[in-house]
Amino acid sequence: MNEDNFQKRLGKGMTVLGWIVVLGILTVYFSRYLDQQNNPNKALSTSQTDDYKQVQLQRNRYGHYLANGMINSTEVVFLLDTGATDITIPEKIAQKLRLKAGIKIPVQTANGQTVVYATTLDSVSIGEIELHGVNANINPYMQGEEVLLGMSFLRHLDFAQQGEQLLIRQY
Repeated sequence: MNEDNFQKRLGKGMTVLGWIVVLGILTVYFSRYLDQQNNPNKALSTSQTDDYKQVQLQRNRYGHYLANGMINSTEVVFLLDTGATDITIPEKIAQKLRLKAGIKIPVQTANGQTVVYATTLDSVSIGEIELHGVNANINPYMQGEEVLLGMSFLRHLDFAQQGEQLLIRQY
């Protein structure tokens, strides 16, 4: 009788363990799927001619353009924001990048009046498009993991939206 109980408990344990493994695999799969839906531009390729470099971004499921890029040779995730004057970096990310906060600047954001700190970035790149000495702001109140890629970077480039894609060119 004891051996029968042991085998039943072992069978139940193996069933539970099997379900845990299946749920773990499904969690990893759907997590990656949702991450890809949020940022379909993790691995950018740059096309190049004699005249320009071009990066093509796919719009995410929320209608935004997110893309992996670099600030001072460190990977970040950009959220393109043509309404932002400068690149705006959450303080948490600025600390990771070891950026120095400069002068205090009052700014008007979509969430109202706030204070940011000026800084200059040695390099900013998206794909193989790279600019040097770009103005940016450190925002101590900004939450999230994305850096707003504003016009201090974008104004030096040509960009056009075609359907669900945004083409960015550097001449």
